[in-house]
Amino acid sequence: MKKLFALLFLIGATTLVAQESIQVKEAIKFQQNLNKEFASKEASPLTEEDLASFKALEFFPVDDAYIVMAKLTFAENAKPFTMKTTTDRLPVYKLYAKAHFQLKGKDYELEIYQNEKLMLTDDYEDYLFLPFTDLTNGTESYGGGRYLDLRIPDGDQIKIDFNQSYNPYCAYNSKYSCPIPPKVNHLDTEIKAGVMAFKH
Repeated sequence: MKKLFALLFLIGATTLVAQESIQVKEAIKFQQNLNKEFASKEASPLTEEDLASFKALEFFPVDDAYIVMAKLTFAENAKPFTMKTTTDRLPVYKLYAKAHFQLKGKDYELEIYQNEKLMLTDDYEDYLFLPFTDLTNGTESYGGGRYLDLRIPDGDQIKIDFNQSYNPYCAYNSKYSCPIPPKVNHLDTEIKAGVMAFKH
């Protein structure tokens, strides 16, 4: 019986390690793809001057402590609203859900949004937008906050991987118009994961 218990424990632990390893690999792949995009003359948001000397973006070390499962509280009959941007543009969003999660032993909450226009497209009808700010902004990360792209999950839980958080394009080029994270999406902690501040 003891041997069976030990075997089951070992199998469970091995499965957990494998899952964590997959998640870390996903984060690394995301960062590699982002670097490819920024190095591409056709796709990069960088200015011509910055693109000419671009080698790679800087990231915090991938840390599975910043991969969390969040419980969703869905926003029923949420009214569309305009989100402020870095320009006069006012894109229309609606609240999809509030995400409740623990990070390093503390409880947090973030709002997740849907873009009204993207909801009408085939490729992005299930797209979710999570903009946030944290205590690294303006020092180690971009002062205007960062973004996460998510997809509508099956059920009332969603994985949030802060290792895959990225800067808005206006962190690199002033010609872009970028949504400003709402004040309710400020995390009173340091999110040392994802893209760091860009050094020109």
